[in-house]
Amino acid sequence: MTRSGPCLASVDLGPPGGWDPGRAVGKGILSGVMRLLRIEHTIFSLPFAYVGALASGYGFTVRDALLMALAVLGLRSASMSFNNIADRDIDAHNPRTAGRPLVTGAVSLRLAWLLVLAGLALFHVSSLLLNWFAFVLSWPISLIALSYPYAKRLHPYPHIHLGLSLGLVVFGGAVAASGDELSSLYQVMATVPWDLVAMVALWVAGFDIIYSVQDAEFDRRMGLGSLPAWLGERRARWVALAHHVLAALLLVAHYARIATVYIPALALMVAGLAILLGQHLIGNTRLAFNMNLAFPFVVLGLELIPALSPG
Repeated sequence: MTRSGPCLASVDLGPPGGWDPGRAVGKGILSGVMRLLRIEHTIFSLPFAYVGALASGYGFTVRDALLMALAVLGLRSASMSFNNIADRDIDAHNPRTAGRPLVTGAVSLRLAWLLVLAGLALFHVSSLLLNWFAFVLSWPISLIALSYPYAKRLHPYPHIHLGLSLGLVVFGGAVAASGDELSSLYQVMATVPWDLVAMVALWVAGFDIIYSVQDAEFDRRMGLGSLPAWLGERRARWVALAHHVLAALLLVAHYARIATVYIPALALMVAGLAILLGQHLIGNTRLAFNMNLAFPFVVLGLELIPALSPG
């Protein structure tokens, strides 16, 4: 079965079973928890909270910034823990994920549930301390994030569910910034940069499709939904490219609105396009995954340039 993508290279799955950023690599509870939560990958989420806040047009304080960081940390920790709980039996049967902490016993099921509850408490309390609208909207947001592992049990397009979960970080950042200043939910929702929410959702869904190529054959055997399992790896990678083309167009449209600061914004836009489209030329799954770590900072930079520019 071919693993070639729409552009140049075939997919390098790394070690037998494929590459897994959640594989336990050390001994001890602390090491297991760090792999379970993958705190270092919160970098995917946190910058987008500030992107949403800046794009809303409303200012925020250092206190707000810290509370947004705690909210993102809490929800991501809860989501990662619950994802591992929900998929524990599936992960045990997949050679690529059989080394995850809940499967190996490096982290107990009880501890994982405690991390879910602690993460949710941190998220909701931080949201309440931000403003009432953020607190009210934190409940449907947490439901969307926690329901992600069940999407692949229901349909072949779980990638967009993951994308929406991260896109809602932009949404949450906007609500965190504007909720103190406005009196109605309608007004708050109008401050959300929906184009950026869509861009982030498409970006994440696209690289999740690429990442899922590793599990295409396993997903077919288990009856789990993914585009590589449903369409085949080659077609799925074309769909991933289409996601990133759409995300690139949204990025360009966003850049066009702040083109008064021409050179810095142009440089960041080119960097963003290189990340979005360049990963389709890379045949190494781990490298393609990790190069996306820079993308949130590119988008954050595009928001900071006009905010920091004089006049």
